[in-house]
Amino acid sequence: MATQIFVNLPVKDLPRSVAFFTRLGFTFNPRFTDHNATCMIVGENIFVMLLVESFFKTFTKKALCDATRSTEVLVCLSCESRAQVDERVAQALAAGGAAPNEAKDHGFMYQHGFEDLDGHLWELIYMEPTADSPA
Repeated sequence: MATQIFVNLPVKDLPRSVAFFTRLGFTFNPRFTDHNATCMIVGENIFVMLLVESFFKTFTKKALCDATRSTEVLVCLSCESRAQVDERVAQALAAGGAAPNEAKDHGFMYQHGFEDLDGHLWELIYMEPTADSPA
C-alpha cells in the first residue's frame, strides 16, 4: 500500500470552508465527513482533513494558531501548467480568498498562492519538466 498523507487543518465554519474549496474544484469523501470534519481529496494519496476548531483541539494539548495572524503551515501543491496556477489562484480569489503575494517566475519554476478563508496559506507551483527533481 502506498503511503498516504492527511494534512489536518482547523477551520472556524466547516460548511463555509467546504463551499470555498468546492469552488476551487476539490471533492470530498462522504465516508469521512460529518458535522466536525470532512476529508478533501487532493490526489490519489493526498487528503486534507478540515476539522472544526473545537474538534481539532481534541487531538492536541497545544493552543491553536490564528492562521490569519501567524503561519502554522504552508501547503504546497503542484500544478500541470503556469495557466493552472493562475486559474486556481483566480478561483480562490473569486471564492473569497486572498493573494498574500505576487506570482513569482523563477524560470524553471512558477509559483503563486492564496490564503483560504481561515488564513491557511496554499502555494501553487509549476515546475518545468526539465527542472531537476528534489533529492
